[in-house]
Amino acid sequence: MPTILLTNDDGISAPGLAVLADALGALGDLVVVAPAEESSAVSHALTVRRPLTVTNVAAAWHAVDGTPTDCVNVAVSEVLGSPPDLVVSGINNGLNVGDDVTYSGTVAGALEAVLLGIPALAVSQQRAIPMRYDVAAAVAAQLAAAVLADGLPPRTLLNVNAPRAAPEGLRVTEQAGRTQAFALEADEAAKEGTTLWIGAGTFEWHDHPDSDYRAIQDGWVSVTPLRPDWTHRAAIPAVEALAAKALAGVQ
Repeated sequence: MPTILLTNDDGISAPGLAVLADALGALGDLVVVAPAEESSAVSHALTVRRPLTVTNVAAAWHAVDGTPTDCVNVAVSEVLGSPPDLVVSGINNGLNVGDDVTYSGTVAGALEAVLLGIPALAVSQQRAIPMRYDVAAAVAAQLAAAVLADGLPPRTLLNVNAPRAAPEGLRVTEQAGRTQAFALEADEAAKEGTTLWIGAGTFEWHDHPDSDYRAIQDGWVSVTPLRPDWTHRAAIPAVEALAAKALAGVQ
């Protein structure tokens, strides 16, 4: 059977991780390596200034006092000793659409897998009260089976986001963009200096019918292929012209 590595950024005790494990259990041999504590919004951080501690919390379940990126590296190098057939990161408590992918530890876990040559899914569920993960779990299982059977293009991960209600279906989408501003809240209890919390932000979405954001708003599951190459190729001619002017100014 194939080996499937699970990780997340909500931590080893997160309900979404347990639901994901249940959903994928029939597809292969599961190994879970996840952060010991909640690690949301850490992006692609790698811990290099202190050692990492790995704790076995149950059969084939391991907690790492680090980031999702750390977890994937620890799993491949130490826990498994070789790359798994698939990495699935999630299920995240909340969406990771549009520019949120640049902050997301969930997406970063899948991205690290891709950098190691392993196909990967990042799976997120829109928040609801009460929170449910069944929609994202079902889609993750279907996509994981397809990826195990047919693979993915090289250096590609799938960013999967599920709406809170029963979905209309599945759309293959593009990453949305937005203009944003985060609110900063001062901690009035601070005695010295200034202590600030990053609070809720305001977002102006650059709406597009093919975007992940629009798919969720319309009630569809969004599946966006992402890659680690951030080169903005369409901007190269403009930057070449800019560089030529800058060089002329220097001379």
